[in-house]
Amino acid sequence: MNPKAPRTGHPKAYRNLVAAAVLAMLAWCVAAIDADLMERTVAQRYGAQGLQSLNAWRAMLAGLSDAPETEILRRVNEHWNRTIRFGEDSEIWHQDDYWATPLETMGRGRGDCEDFVIAKYFTLRALGVPESRLRLTYVRARIGSASSGVSQAHMVLSYYATPESIPVVLDNLVSSIQPASARTDLTPVFSFNAQGIYTGAAAQASSPVERLTRWRDLLLRMSSEGSIP
Repeated sequence: MNPKAPRTGHPKAYRNLVAAAVLAMLAWCVAAIDADLMERTVAQRYGAQGLQSLNAWRAMLAGLSDAPETEILRRVNEHWNRTIRFGEDSEIWHQDDYWATPLETMGRGRGDCEDFVIAKYFTLRALGVPESRLRLTYVRARIGSASSGVSQAHMVLSYYATPESIPVVLDNLVSSIQPASARTDLTPVFSFNAQGIYTGAAAQASSPVERLTRWRDLLLRMSSEGSIP
């Protein structure tokens, strides 16, 4: 993963206009999933193994259609942590930083921390979890003991039961879902959802639009696969 530093030099009015357009695209998660297109895409790209992964994902969705949100969170986190192996973008995609669609992650069976988060996020959205409760969160993850000064860039998915709640953290490195207050190894940098971008642990969104280019491109690729929930 390689979060980009914000660029400067764009006129403010232009930045605001582009931010509004990109955030509108972020909110574009209401169209029905095109199951037939998804299946054709997976079959063409990844064959029988990809279809097996897609069918396992579909079965999980069907089994959670009436489940409470706490159970949905647990099962979705467990599913992706169990079925996907960690790998770096340079190994999987031969790129320094690539945000894979959930279908691409299923098909390859591998992903980095961002790919785990993207897959969990869109699965939860497909199951009806409100956008306002989810944030894709960049953090610095401490390596080693509590006194260690070594950390690395990482991404997790944060879930807020209410706007005032301490979020719980869905993490590919930790099997259990824990409140953020218990994850003292993580320091939030910024997070985002369709409502905007949040700096640190801020409750109010801001809109540095340059951060969202990869997200916009991801949504376009997902649309072409039929996998926008």
